[in-house]
Amino acid sequence: MKAFMIERYGDRNGGRITETPDPQTGAEDVLVRIHAASVNPLDFKIRNGDFKAILPYRLPLTLGNDLAGVVVEVGADVTRFAVGDEVYARPDKDRIGTFAEVIAVHQNDLAPKPATLTMEEAASLPLVALTSWQALVERAQVQPGQKVLIHAGSGGVGTIALQLSRYLGAHVATTAGAANAGLVKELGADVVVDYRTQDFEEVLDGYDVVLDTLGGETLEKSLRVLKPGGKVISIAGPPDADFARELGANLVLRQAMNALSSKTRRHAKRLGVTYSFLFMTADGDQLRELTRLVDAGEIRPVVDRVFSFDQTREAMEYAEKGRAKAGKVVVAMR
Repeated sequence: MKAFMIERYGDRNGGRITETPDPQTGAEDVLVRIHAASVNPLDFKIRNGDFKAILPYRLPLTLGNDLAGVVVEVGADVTRFAVGDEVYARPDKDRIGTFAEVIAVHQNDLAPKPATLTMEEAASLPLVALTSWQALVERAQVQPGQKVLIHAGSGGVGTIALQLSRYLGAHVATTAGAANAGLVKELGADVVVDYRTQDFEEVLDGYDVVLDTLGGETLEKSLRVLKPGGKVISIAGPPDADFARELGANLVLRQAMNALSSKTRRHAKRLGVTYSFLFMTADGDQLRELTRLVDAGEIRPVVDRVFSFDQTREAMEYAEKGRAKAGKVVVAMR
């Protein structure tokens, strides 16, 4: 099969499409012919080696973290899918590689593709939709009437998190540029803070939950817009010991991650709020719930641009340099 692969970490201009053996399928694996995949910041971080201490991939490595496609083969113990099914998924972190013609995915990580979406639209969803679900439903347990702040509302995670927050009955604020104010209001934002002209810390107060997608100074300010007992859940801030334990990291790595987040956690404790880092996990059952919401019209994907498979490097560059006006960048294999 053909796949877009990197041969070493840190090469921003690296990566090329090359021939590689077809994946081996286990008894509970589903072989999927990929029709489309989408680009995520996680792809850049893996390529740059940011996670090599905790996600020790073997090089050369096929990049890509979510997909939509058609089942072409099932393992002997597969019970949830059949050849010909249209599916989408975020493969497990140890089995990435969706910038390719085919991939083997465990049946528990797959879900039926939303019937109302094209392959390109469906491929834009798994990673960002699961991130939003695990942050807002699982960890924050958002309730109707609560105040939720979603940073970068026009981004990949933001566009889905806004819609999910609205579905959950929250009062939703977001940060976005003026050009995208109409879009984020349409997606569910009650309050839009123009990050170019306004400081959200001076505008917002008394929030129950913040989903931080930016890290750095934005994360520190986010702690101060929470009411006592509020939560910041970050996908861009420093990892913590809980994340290290979830990974099964050794004691040295757990201590290192604990040290990375210690300043932020101390600041949160002084303010009477909590901080946690989220690294989303593959989950086909959660994707099934999201499929239901998509087909019911509660959530819709936002796709900025679709590139062809032979333009995968250009697609990554386009997304990494922030050229997308809103939503996701997709690579179409077929």
